Amino acid sequence: MTAEDLYGLLVPLLDERLLVPRACVAEVTGMQALQEMPGAPSWYLGIAPWNGRSIPVVSFEGTCGQRIPATGGRTRIVVFSCLGQKLPAGHFGLVTQGFPQLVRVSSSVISADNSRVFPDRAPVLCQVRMVNELPLVPDLERLEEMIADETTVTA
Repeated sequence: MTAEDLYGLLVPLLDERLLVPRACVAEVTGMQALQEMPGAPSWYLGIAPWNGRSIPVVSFEGTCGQRIPATGGRTRIVVFSCLGQKLPAGHFGLVTQGFPQLVRVSSSVISADNSRVFPDRAPVLCQVRMVNELPLVPDLERLEEMIADETTVTA
């Protein structure tokens, strides 16, 4: 490993994967029953207990205006550490369709891919080409803002 290498996680969604920095992920847990958040948009799936806190749990597909996948036996919650101070619990959960895969990322295996355009308000920074995959790089700060705008629960 060189100084330019970073560790990331490929997080499986329904039809694609997210590439996120490993350092942003606090834990991957099993799916559990969520406390409903009345009046929240459909992508805001609810509140889950985690490490003595109540954290919001969302569907990334839903935040992008896509169909929200059904939960199944492989469904997991990836718990992210917040980058900002907008969420009282300091963490939020993202529902995935399986376990994230640890990958080592360097300039030799990743490049920009501008083949798709995303809506201005979508929580997507860009799409990248990584060997034979085209993962999305989420805008975690934007995602936190979207969740904070809908969250009425305090930690």
